[in-house]
Amino acid sequence: MIDRIAILGTGLIGGSLALAWQEHDADCTIVGHDRPDVLENAEARGAIDQKAADPVTAVEAADLVVLATPIGASLHLLDSIAGALPAGALVTDVGSVKQPILDQAAEVLPDTVHFLGGHPMTGSEQTGIDHADPLLFENATYAVCLPDAADEDALDGPLAPAVEWIEATGARPLRLKAAQHDHLVARVSHLPQVLAVALVNTVAGAQSDDENNDLALQLAGGGFRDMTRIASSSFGVWRDILVGNERAIHDALGEFRRTLRGLRNRLLEDDLDALEDAFDRARDARNTIPEDAKGFLTPLADVYVRAPDEPGILHDLTGHLAEAGLNVKDIELQTVRDGTGGTFRLAFADRPDAEAAIDTLQSAGYDAW
Repeated sequence: MIDRIAILGTGLIGGSLALAWQEHDADCTIVGHDRPDVLENAEARGAIDQKAADPVTAVEAADLVVLATPIGASLHLLDSIAGALPAGALVTDVGSVKQPILDQAAEVLPDTVHFLGGHPMTGSEQTGIDHADPLLFENATYAVCLPDAADEDALDGPLAPAVEWIEATGARPLRLKAAQHDHLVARVSHLPQVLAVALVNTVAGAQSDDENNDLALQLAGGGFRDMTRIASSSFGVWRDILVGNERAIHDALGEFRRTLRGLRNRLLEDDLDALEDAFDRARDARNTIPEDAKGFLTPLADVYVRAPDEPGILHDLTGHLAEAGLNVKDIELQTVRDGTGGTFRLAFADRPDAEAAIDTLQSAGYDAW
């Protein structure tokens, strides 16, 4: 039974776990440790029941301990709490790199404590407890990794309660070896982050004074925005990831460089057949990704609506959506002409919500698509 959970780090991920688990079992006591101001916000949001001034106090008597901090901080926390953990406690983390934390856990934790490496493949370009969401993990793949020397049966034995609580968030646990996880995530998460940064900086002309740079960003549409959304992520989150998984990221960048060079050569050779084949292979591979699966960043579904330029129009728009129980995740006024009207972009959590919004707005007389 898990009756007491300690979450060290109550930001976006830790706070979202806490909110999801509060909905799952209101009788379970959740203790948080973080900066005082963060803990105040976490308590105000109902994410935690108790505040702990230090990590040792937080984990005393805890059945489950979650390290929800950057990788470097989690490594230090393992050292700090190792001697305070009660016998039988389960410890897990949420870091994007698994081998370093599993090695550290095997070295410092007592034999009476069980460790499970964890990595929820979801997140946001926003950070902090203010953006925590109990539905963040819904349908998300959640990698779980055992220490190299552990028995695979542990996931069905002493570690089973931890897996059950992960499933309670709506996530889908996926068993992986630590080295396998780090290799794969370098390609599907870490490489895209580096490429998004490179793409935005290329278009923005970060290394040039080209007067067309601003115009290029004005021309960038929805496709560019969707491809580069993760470029808004904080470097503070990525610093430890880039260092902790450096070798695998180097390998992924090397593979991408070879792929990009091949496409460049086909362009130079005017080999349109080979380019078409590359496009076809990419489309077929892309179509195998489950539509309801989340990645490191939760995708949004955009709806566009034309609206007249008059007072109260935004209130009217959102009022119809609120009556239909539809939550707008993001809103942007894209174009406007005084006295005529403009186009709003409304972002929703998924395609069904977006389609329902279109029906609602069209029924209210708006031109929406």
